[in-house]
Amino acid sequence: MKKYAIIAPTSMGVRITPPDRQPVAISNIFRMQATSAESNVLSISAGLGLPVKVLTTFVEGSPIAQFIKGDLRRRGIGFEGREVPQGGPWGYRHQFNIADSGYGLRAPRVANDRAGEVGRTLSTADFDLERIFGEEGCEILHMSGLICALSPDTGKFCLQLARTAKKYGTKISFDLNYRASFWKGREKELSEIFSEIAGAADILVGNEEDFQLCLGIEGPEAGGKDIAGKIERFQGMVENVKKTYPNAAMFATTLRQVVSANEHLWGAIMLHGDEWTVIEPRSIPVLDRIGGGDGFVGGLLYGVSLGWEPEKCAQFGWASGAFVTTLLDDFGLPADEKQIWDIWAGNARILR
Repeated sequence: MKKYAIIAPTSMGVRITPPDRQPVAISNIFRMQATSAESNVLSISAGLGLPVKVLTTFVEGSPIAQFIKGDLRRRGIGFEGREVPQGGPWGYRHQFNIADSGYGLRAPRVANDRAGEVGRTLSTADFDLERIFGEEGCEILHMSGLICALSPDTGKFCLQLARTAKKYGTKISFDLNYRASFWKGREKELSEIFSEIAGAADILVGNEEDFQLCLGIEGPEAGGKDIAGKIERFQGMVENVKKTYPNAAMFATTLRQVVSANEHLWGAIMLHGDEWTVIEPRSIPVLDRIGGGDGFVGGLLYGVSLGWEPEKCAQFGWASGAFVTTLLDDFGLPADEKQIWDIWAGNARILR
């Protein structure tokens, strides 16, 4: 029996957000939480009792590192990683994510302060991958394009993780997560890394921009209105991804149309084998949109870990994403599966 349901490499940081959805520039009080896209994904499974772990790095002796470790323990997420000496006041640190949640017609804004980010040092030399995948074992390795593109070192690290996971029969989940600022001047290098990992992946996740800009697959224009009217074009894009990367068994993308910062139309499509699951976009209230996509992937992988039918996995993913958008944190810790299934059913009646 494998020790872990899901393992993910990540660069942990903190997110600071003004209360009451106020803009960053005029605020002097901020709420702080530990964050990373990959730990957000793991939080759904961790909250529901599955054993999960992040592979990461910490700044030695840092109070922010101590804060992050405490938060991971609170969420039930295991962690393994090297303690990197700070190297003086201009040395390493954990990234800061500075977020304005937006309100009504004022759109959310996110600024990332990643100077000296310790996660950029992630390396295969920091971990015994044979022990992790060969002796302890893991059902799913989840990787994000954010980590693959963070630095040349992390790109090599993710390639070796994928190769080792494949060697031991671990499923690979790859959420492309394109970021233009990470790719600037590195297009050839990153295209090769992303293509190899996508070729090894069993589960490929991305939005229309991710598939086009990371993998060069033609698709519909990002954003805009009438997202439901573009579903056939999204399906065509996914079919082209499948032709290019036939190793994967599952392809998924979320559908989001922004009505306002407080209301989105939220849907998803998934292709498993030759079977489509289409979740038509429907209105969801939004307290804070950040992390909704990670919640979708987290719910999807929870279902895959338990061996659910693909349609059920997609439904649970959709509802997990909707759940996270009701929270101030950018991750979700469900009370139980029922809480997620009630969201899917549209049942908001009080439970006594």
